[in-house]
Amino acid sequence: IVKPGAVLATTTSSLPVIECAAATSRPRDVVGMHFFNPAPVMRLVEVVSTVSTAPDVVDTVRAVCAQLGKHAVSCGDRAGFIVNALLFPYLNDAVKMLQAHYASAADIDAAMTVGCGYPMGPFQLIDVVGLDVSLAIQRELFDEFREPGFAPAPLLEQLVTAGYLGRKTGRGFHVYDR
Repeated sequence: IVKPGAVLATTTSSLPVIECAAATSRPRDVVGMHFFNPAPVMRLVEVVSTVSTAPDVVDTVRAVCAQLGKHAVSCGDRAGFIVNALLFPYLNDAVKMLQAHYASAADIDAAMTVGCGYPMGPFQLIDVVGLDVSLAIQRELFDEFREPGFAPAPLLEQLVTAGYLGRKTGRGFHVYDR
């Protein structure tokens, strides 16, 4: 479909890029480009190389990122890459804290926005990302790393099963006007 030598980039946020590479006859040309939402505003792009990705492909993608005004960081092909591997255990811990009645979602959000200067609290962020997407990423992390603390919080699984997916459904950890 594309000419030889064309870069084949996937924008996955958590799936193994090597699986995409293995599905092609050109694994050396496959690379991950994980943009953050909202992509027009967020500057970071994780450039994910596999064991098969050619160095010139990574260089090309980093140059494209620079032309787009993005800040590229390089990382290996592991579940969650850099940001999600650090972010989602934090979000999962917040859900576990809520589930244990340690504090309310509103108070946890306020603690992290006011106290730590984060632009959004964990529940505001999960609601924007989508509880279903958050659960899928958390499952990927748990499947790869097998850390007991990475097991998805039961409350997150229950809310997804109930259809409470965040802003897109009008209800997640917070309720939204639709």
